[in-house]
Amino acid sequence: MLPRNMICAVRNTRDIMHNARIRTAVVGAGKMGTIHAKVYDQLAQSEFVAVVDIDADKAQRLADQYNCLASADCGDIMDKVDAVTIATPTVTHLKLAKIFIKNKIAVLIEKPLAANVREGKKIVALAKRYNTVVAVGHSERCNPVAQAIKRLDIEPKFIEANRISPYPFRSTDVGVVLDVMIHDIDIILSLAASKIKRVDAVGVNVIGEEEDICNARIVFESGCIANVTASRLGLKTDRRVRVFSRQAYLSVDYLKKSGIIVKADPNINVVKCIQEQKEAGTFDLTTMNWPDLLHVEQLDIDDKEPIRLEQEAFLQAVTNRELTPEVSAQEGLAALECAKKILNSVKKNRWREKIDGDM
Repeated sequence: MLPRNMICAVRNTRDIMHNARIRTAVVGAGKMGTIHAKVYDQLAQSEFVAVVDIDADKAQRLADQYNCLASADCGDIMDKVDAVTIATPTVTHLKLAKIFIKNKIAVLIEKPLAANVREGKKIVALAKRYNTVVAVGHSERCNPVAQAIKRLDIEPKFIEANRISPYPFRSTDVGVVLDVMIHDIDIILSLAASKIKRVDAVGVNVIGEEEDICNARIVFESGCIANVTASRLGLKTDRRVRVFSRQAYLSVDYLKKSGIIVKADPNINVVKCIQEQKEAGTFDLTTMNWPDLLHVEQLDIDDKEPIRLEQEAFLQAVTNRELTPEVSAQEGLAALECAKKILNSVKKNRWREKIDGDM
């Protein structure tokens, strides 16, 4: 006979498959909760049924847009949902996730997974114990540019990521590392596919109590090196990534959803041809335009909404347990652990005020 928790898990999966549409809800009616609500309402496999927020008026305003239930208490929706998105302040993630996971309700937790590694590990353990799907909302992994890089299946040796933007006046409970750098950390970990060997970082706080600017250098056991910079004090938004690998060089722009790829093999042939012309005495440098000779391709990028892809993968994992979310709880924890290493290095290398007598 199956253990009681396994029986419940099987029963829940059967109910979801029988109903065809997954009953979904959003916890947190702020900016990200509003975006998730809109997408849930649009997805064919989703039946958007509820909005929960501690501010009952705020929950009601968002719920009214979709003609669904509004509540200030998660307990009110436990028997009405199969999957929820938690889009609340990071410090509340563990508390809320625990409530739903124990009731075998799948959760998609907005990034970062938790306020710290200890709490992140608790969420991962709960997901395993209750055999419940837990996804993390690293939506940049679903960015069309990141998806295009993923399809290339390259082995990077160097990754450079820059994520700069004006101060957002939100997510003030965390610094720039957990607010925005975490996106690039997650993508870098997925590309490097190797254990971290060493992290060196420096960061400073200018406006808030937490760091507003940070640069980190991550060295992996594979030999891959990543240099990542994040700032929320920029005058304009800039999100770029460059990847060096044996197979190709990539330069991509997340905002413009564009990128180029310079593949090694075709360009090796160009260099060989030039060498042969030199040996034959027929090569004339003055007639050559090197950019025209290079084999440069535009990255094939699909213009799809990242959160839509993220939610589709999440709901597919809910109905088919052989599938996994785009970013699993374990991957979300790995990003959190890397972020912690960066923050520890920032603390270690914290700039000191110059004191009279210091040399």
